[in-house]
This record gives sequence, C-alpha cells and structure tokens, in this order.
Amino acid sequence: MRTRTDLSAPLVGAFALAAAVDLGSLLAGWDLGHTIAKPLLMPLLAAYAVTRGAPRLLVVALLFGWGGDVFLLSDADWAFLAGMGSFAAGHVCYLWLFGRVRTHPKAAPAYSVAFVTTVAALWPDLPADLRVPVAGYALLLTVMAHRAGGLGVAAGAGGALFLLSDTLIATGVAEWPQLPAPDFWVMATYCAAQYLLTKGVLDRSAAVPAQAYRESSTSS
Repeated sequence: MRTRTDLSAPLVGAFALAAAVDLGSLLAGWDLGHTIAKPLLMPLLAAYAVTRGAPRLLVVALLFGWGGDVFLLSDADWAFLAGMGSFAAGHVCYLWLFGRVRTHPKAAPAYSVAFVTTVAALWPDLPADLRVPVAGYALLLTVMAHRAGGLGVAAGAGGALFLLSDTLIATGVAEWPQLPAPDFWVMATYCAAQYLLTKGVLDRSAAVPAQAYRESSTSS
C-alpha cells in the first residue's frame, strides 16, 4: 500500500500536467480543454498538499480557489462576484494561516502604493456596481500578498503573482487594452502563485516542528 509521501510526486506532476494542458488550450483557443483542465488544478494541488501533511487551512484555501476557478468559467456578472467571494474566503484562510509573521519593513509601503495606484487608475473604467466589491477584494488580496512575504521567498513571490494575476483580470473587466492571449497570462501567474504559496506554507510547516525539536533537545 502506497504511503501519502509516495503519492506526492505523482500528484504534483498531475497538477503540472493539468496546468500545461490549460495554458496550452488557452494559447490554442481550445475552450473545451480549458473548461476541463481548469477545475482540476486546485483539487490536485490540494491533494498534493495533503500528502505533504499540510495544515488544514491551506487545503481549505486551495479549495476556495477551486470554487473561484469554477465560477469564473462563466462570463455572467453574478458568477464573477461569486468567484471573487470564493477567492476572498481563500485569502482570509491564508491570512489566518500566516499568523503574525514578520515582513520586510519596506514591503508595506510598496504594497500600499501599489494598491492605491491600481484602484485609483481602474476605478473610472470599472462598472459602477463592481467598483466597491473590486476595491474591497483588492485590499484583502494586497494584505495577503504582503503578509505572504513573511514566510519566505517562495510564498512572497506567490502572493505577488496572485496580486498580478487578479490585477490582469481587473484590467479586462475595466476594458483596458490587453496583452496577446490575456487569459494565458492570467492563468500562468495564477497557477504559479498558488503553487508557490503552497510551497511556502509547506516549507514553513516542516521547518517549525524541526526548530521546536532542536530547541527542546537543547533545553534538555
């Protein structure tokens, strides 16, 4: 019988494969491939996290991400709001998970400037009924991205990429000029973000018990 650890490599490989299929489908304009692959991403990453002994809140955060992914497959306004709400719940889980980690002193001013500048620029071009929800979500996401940096380089990069991914979505909602294959860039940054956040949390979870063991051994 295979142990959880034995399943880690196949599961993260399956996540990478699903991401490759999704991104390839977006580049090729194959809607069916995107529709099939996108909902598989977060369950596979969550299953991988479980095999690595992930904290429960990390798994919940990834499953809220899955909910957001599924809702955003629809172009309806209600689905956009539902998806944003699901992602927001995931960010709350991440923040709770991060706890009172220390971040770089220059990170807070930098993220504050990014938030104010981005919301101010997007505000006039957003649909009136989405302005407040988008601004509120952007604030929560920015705080999550900032706090993620306290877990290390991987989680910090994941938080920054998540912020970039959702900013790209917001520019599309505001009908700004887009990069070629805009959905590809949204999903590429998003997949990298969720993987790096997962890696950062797992690395920290593995390091903390080891540190506690060393401290207890030293004291005894």
